[in-house]
Amino acid sequence: LFPTEDTDTCQVTVTQPRYKEAGQSVHTVTLMCTYSALGCSSSEPQALWFRFFTNRHEDLCTPKCTDDQKFKVHISPKNASLWISNLTPNDSAVYFCGIAFSPSSSPGSKQMGGGTVLVKTGAEKHSTESLTLMITLSLLLLYSTVVFTILILHKKISSGRKIFHAIAQELQKQRYAEHCQQPDHLEDDTVYQNR
Repeated sequence: LFPTEDTDTCQVTVTQPRYKEAGQSVHTVTLMCTYSALGCSSSEPQALWFRFFTNRHEDLCTPKCTDDQKFKVHISPKNASLWISNLTPNDSAVYFCGIAFSPSSSPGSKQMGGGTVLVKTGAEKHSTESLTLMITLSLLLLYSTVVFTILILHKKISSGRKIFHAIAQELQKQRYAEHCQQPDHLEDDTVYQNR
């Protein structure tokens, strides 16, 4: 007998390095994204990449890349790396990797990593502008992590409330059914009842 996989228990964990610096002479970079999957289907997951700047975000590969010449995703078991070519200081941003096992309905089957802060340095390696950008991107990373955590907790709380509500409804139905099935000879003649 072979064990069957239950996609409803699919749980994905995604990890990314926190920081990557590319010097002035570097023109290509690979951002790593490692994932583990428990209880998921054996099919290959979708790898999604996004980047966040100080005042906007950009969908890079969802799963098809917006610019095939500049961005390429390489998926292998347990890894989904993003290759970036023609690197410029304008590519400095926070890059997020998402892994999704689409056939699964489990909330844990679609997860994002904590983000990688990519800093491409120009001629002045540690200029004030570069430090400001690093600080801003780090704060954005922290903010995104907090928002993502709050969203996950909200989903868990709301699903817990739905389960509690379903249990309460079932108990109410059982009590009603028990009350309606009481024999007539047990009724007290002094109590008025609508029938």
